[in-house]
Amino acid sequence: MNKSRIITLLSDFGNNDVYVGVMKGVISQINPNLNLIDLTHQITPQNVTAGRFCLMNAYPYFSDGTVHLAVVDPGVGSKRRAIAVQLAQGYLVGPDNGIFSGIFSQHPIIAAVELNNYKYWRKSQPSSTFHGRDIFASVAAHLASGVSLQELGNQINPETLIRLNIGECQRKTNGVEGCIQYIDHFGNLVTNIPASCVESKPWYVKVNNLTIPGCTTYSDVKMGEVLALVGSHGWVEIAVNSGNAQKQLQMRYLDNVQVLFLQSY
Repeated sequence: MNKSRIITLLSDFGNNDVYVGVMKGVISQINPNLNLIDLTHQITPQNVTAGRFCLMNAYPYFSDGTVHLAVVDPGVGSKRRAIAVQLAQGYLVGPDNGIFSGIFSQHPIIAAVELNNYKYWRKSQPSSTFHGRDIFASVAAHLASGVSLQELGNQINPETLIRLNIGECQRKTNGVEGCIQYIDHFGNLVTNIPASCVESKPWYVKVNNLTIPGCTTYSDVKMGEVLALVGSHGWVEIAVNSGNAQKQLQMRYLDNVQVLFLQSY
């Protein structure tokens, strides 16, 4: 039993109810020595796209062997698969609904299984509304305690795992086209355009006929003004200095964004 193994937890359960605590209780019954780290439980309810981004953003910062337990699961109780996935740096446990697809886009899959060995569930007849407690928490605890991936269920073809249709940004002759892939707590609009697309180039952003300057820091514009910059996550984002870009611009997930290079302005 690996006493130092880490399990991260991400969900849309919030902190007003006992759901997160109950999952931790299930884990502690199996192995009280596991190190549990909450990534967030404030994902907007049922927003798998937001869960995808947050998990993708957090994944590189954890040590090898970490088990990432993610439960944003609007299809709980349906025929969607419960899965565990092995990567070079760790494991993923949760629903097969696209929540892991951001990580899949950046890290090769070693193996994947469907979680159909109920020996490692909390009980063989799980609740139809709380697989986080009855399947995923229990499986994550066993996996972090040394049970092999292959024991957890039947192997599945990684190519069949669900990917969300976020799409990749498209390079154009005068810039890059992308979309909003995440909206954070501050209302910053994070695009799917990576920093590499705008490095060493003067650029600006065009959305809804609005021209937004490409900047380095939030304070490059006056308070209340809109700007674009590369955030700490490595993606181009749209922000408002000391304000909320989502509210001010009324933009939503997957809305179109254009980055244009200054020479074409």
